[in-house]
Amino acid sequence: MTFDPQSPYDALPLLPPAQDVETRAVLKQCLRATRALAELKGSGGLIPDQAILINAIPLQEAKLSSEIENIVTTQDDLFNAALDETHATDPQIKEVLRYRMALRHGYEILADRPFSMGMIRDVCSQLMDAQVDFRGAHDRVAIGNPQTRQISYTPPSGGPLLRDKIDNLEHYLLSENGPDPLIRMAVAHYQFEAIHPFNDGNGRSGRIMNILYLLHAGLLHIPVLYLSRFIIQNKPDYYRLLRDVTETDAWEPWLLYMLRGVEETANWTTSRIVAIRDLFEQTVNLCRTRLPNIYSKELLEIIFQQPYCKISFLVNAGIAKRQTASVYLQELEKIGVLQGEKRGRETVYKHPALLEVLTA
Repeated sequence: MTFDPQSPYDALPLLPPAQDVETRAVLKQCLRATRALAELKGSGGLIPDQAILINAIPLQEAKLSSEIENIVTTQDDLFNAALDETHATDPQIKEVLRYRMALRHGYEILADRPFSMGMIRDVCSQLMDAQVDFRGAHDRVAIGNPQTRQISYTPPSGGPLLRDKIDNLEHYLLSENGPDPLIRMAVAHYQFEAIHPFNDGNGRSGRIMNILYLLHAGLLHIPVLYLSRFIIQNKPDYYRLLRDVTETDAWEPWLLYMLRGVEETANWTTSRIVAIRDLFEQTVNLCRTRLPNIYSKELLEIIFQQPYCKISFLVNAGIAKRQTASVYLQELEKIGVLQGEKRGRETVYKHPALLEVLTA
């Protein structure tokens, strides 16, 4: 059957792919990616307070994953909004913050339930800030250029046919037999994007699915893989290779691309974690020397959880009452760790060195 981008791709083959995806080149790259992931997984233990990683790094993933969908924010605006997510007003920033919330929601679900496509539906609901379901029989979507109105791909029809493909995708990911989990993740990512199960939010849901599946498979223990960074740096290849699988069954280049992305992303994220650990230790030594009367490990962990801090963070953590917490932050400003910025009647404290580590 000839692929027609303007007709629903109801003939999208079920998984596993008909060809052997475990080629020699794919297996070699899979080994490199697995080693990089193992190092990333181990590096999480370098930082005692995992909240530092769970708060800060996924926000960067959220920013870039949303940027792939042309939802663009500045680092400064985003971190400012993360101080109090309930008061964010900019629509673009709210979209990015919902991504982090959706990723965290999926991570929390995995603590109680196994991975499932129903979980990804719940994740998409968090992303869209509304209850969503898989596309019904009358839901037709098309992917293309909104300016030229040229359609490049029409996903399979909704309804029972779509549910069969979704069930098949879940079975492929959870089967006791099959390729290495990393290869399965890459195959499943193509299949998810090709199925296009929701009316909106598929790209971001698919990228969250990658992380959650690696958590399910035990290749990560916290959601800190920063894969959207690689995709946005290689965005033309991402879309070209997805299309090549659809049109010519070119699985190997796609799998190599995704596995290389996992390797490079894992290595980069490990380097960020090591840099955060080193900065934390430098700050501990500085504060022990310069501020021995107020130093505590708990205080420094609070200012490392995200690049902006305010008095209420210390109060809510039980570190100090409001007046004392204000003094602590002012003292950290005096020795150059923080920079105070007036926001109306409140002072917000920026952590420039941490911001640099996260965004370098």
